[in-house]
Amino acid sequence: MPRFPGHGHRTSDDVVIGPLDLPARVDEALDVQALAFGLGAEEVAVRRQIVLRHMNYPGARALGATTAEGRLVGFVYGMPNDRTHWWSTVVQPYLRLRGNDAWLDDSFVITELHVHPRHQNRGIGRALITDITDGAAQPRSILSAIDTESPARGLYRSLGYTDLAQRVLFPSAPKPYAVMGAPLPLLRR
Repeated sequence: MPRFPGHGHRTSDDVVIGPLDLPARVDEALDVQALAFGLGAEEVAVRRQIVLRHMNYPGARALGATTAEGRLVGFVYGMPNDRTHWWSTVVQPYLRLRGNDAWLDDSFVITELHVHPRHQNRGIGRALITDITDGAAQPRSILSAIDTESPARGLYRSLGYTDLAQRVLFPSAPKPYAVMGAPLPLLRR
């Protein structure tokens, strides 16, 4: 299936991947994230403010996965990494311990990637992350994922991401995370 970064394309189950005005559809996106990630109303309210702030950062971009009826069933957003952003300041000591803190420079960070549980395992997450990184000017991508063997970590590994740091603790997060990085473009099947 050909990729047209930023111009939209259809997945095998007729979901369209294309540019997303995330601030305008933030509540729909967070509904997807809440279902996919198991978030409560209080966490969603906090994340809403974070998403809206992130989308004002230079180079921030979002893609959505939309059904024929216009329902948002997945989204991804990211931006060029900046060492002064909160996420970078948290992960930097963990990366430095492993000799990987240079990954914070000249990288496109995947901030969030979520697919509605009823639409998972259909290639939507893969299409979202490859399309958004195909449009990145940076030579590599970084992200964080819960540090457990999961379908998400399997997806990231299949795309070329490797662990740069593990057991990363974010304030108020109940589980440790792994920071992963991959050269761009991401691997294809």
